[in-house]
Amino acid sequence: MKIRKIILMSVMALFVLVTFFTCSTNGKEETQKRLPVGKCTTPPQGDGWVNLFSSENQSKWENVTSNNKKAGFEFMPDNVFHIFGSKSGGYIAYMGEEITDFELHIEFKLTPKANSGVFFRSDLKDPVQKGFEIQVLEDYGQSPNKQGCGALYDVATPMFNMCLPPGEWNSYDITCKDSHLVVVMNGWKVIDVDISLMTMPIGKFDTPLAQLPRRGYFQLQDHGGEVWYRNAYYKNLAGN
Repeated sequence: MKIRKIILMSVMALFVLVTFFTCSTNGKEETQKRLPVGKCTTPPQGDGWVNLFSSENQSKWENVTSNNKKAGFEFMPDNVFHIFGSKSGGYIAYMGEEITDFELHIEFKLTPKANSGVFFRSDLKDPVQKGFEIQVLEDYGQSPNKQGCGALYDVATPMFNMCLPPGEWNSYDITCKDSHLVVVMNGWKVIDVDISLMTMPIGKFDTPLAQLPRRGYFQLQDHGGEVWYRNAYYKNLAGN
């Protein structure tokens, strides 16, 4: 009788363990299934949009890297902007105008481990400390972090890592109005912050972001690895 009781209790315990691990596994599978899947969004249309890569504007992109470093880049057919991925790195700025409040749609394609960045309201001589960067990084499948693709670099972690595999086109839709910054990556909102609330130095910045100028330039970064950009459409929101 005692042996039968022990066997029965052992069977029941085994059943509970199997049920627990089955539920845990199913829960993980369900979580994985529910991860967002994005896709490159289409360029905007309508009044007020300027194609920064049009043939008329290509000459307005200039290498502004200091310390004798030169970021290698070229415009390819179909107005595709190609960054070679030099070891020294560098910055290429759109010199057509300084920007304040804006919307920007831009698409990019990465090689494995490529690193770049979309800078805005940035200083030509010191974009790292005197500008804002939305990170462009090939980190497909990695957990979101404040230095990952879609991040307000070293400050705000994206809600999801929406980076697509190397060789596929990604899109950013960035809106910056006064101190409010919103970033949509491949159709999903990943950043929504109020810069005016960032009143102390954070991450790489020596100056609180709330104190940075709200005027500057668009820049694209060469930080290693080939990157292609296309469909860079900008709308000036100043005064709206």
